[in-house]
Amino acid sequence: MDISLVQLVLLFIVATIIGIGSIFDEFQTHRPLIACTLVGAVLGDMQTGIIVGGVLELLALGWANIGAAVAPDSALASVISTILVIVAKQERDTAIALAIPIAAAGQVLSIFIRAICVSFQHGADKAAETGEWKYINIYHYLGILLYSLRISIIAVLVAVTAGTSIVQDLINGIPDVITNGLNVAGGFIVVVGYAMIINMMRAGHLMPFFFLGFTTAAFTNFNLIGMGIVGLCLAILYIQIHPRYQKGAAVSNGQASNQTQNLADNRLDD
Repeated sequence: MDISLVQLVLLFIVATIIGIGSIFDEFQTHRPLIACTLVGAVLGDMQTGIIVGGVLELLALGWANIGAAVAPDSALASVISTILVIVAKQERDTAIALAIPIAAAGQVLSIFIRAICVSFQHGADKAAETGEWKYINIYHYLGILLYSLRISIIAVLVAVTAGTSIVQDLINGIPDVITNGLNVAGGFIVVVGYAMIINMMRAGHLMPFFFLGFTTAAFTNFNLIGMGIVGLCLAILYIQIHPRYQKGAAVSNGQASNQTQNLADNRLDD
């Protein structure tokens, strides 16, 4: 696929926004579902971008920066994987399998850039001591710009070279054992991501439903709509049976009965 100059410029802008979102975490533009969709729209194949983003979103569901721990770079993996599928005409499974090492490499790059941004922070501290407020803004903007360029520059380079024979031969030269291993690892990461979220929610008592869902998906032919209906029904039954919710309902019913009795007594007194 040949990429026009306009598409390259738009890809640079979109990748920059995605890179900024990965450090701010405010608008979630770095999430695979959004990032892949935007890249797919720029490259003229939004449907493929949505499909790749949906699959990668399951892989990156449990990836989050917690404290000083830097998560794998889902933004870089999303952008590069979508470019490989659309521009390089790679199979989705191959591009998604490559997303795992790309995310790990992006994690190392992110740590390196964070280390560089520490010097910007020191410069901002000195500017604050001397009252040079404009330099404080400049240092902050430099950090944001550097962090966004880590995505946009790589995205443009990959987009320009993805259709060449060198990249094609490099991807095709990856042994099947590695590709298959990455596919299996990607499946495990989905399970680990869901488990991490359940632990973060302190909802360990829901783990039976967690294992039940993956077992049902593995040994049945239910699609996502069918699985969603089954999950909704189980959630409703769980709420109806759980003692905590029954206790709350009993208290509410008791209060309503007391209020009704009080109204009746007041009418008798009148």
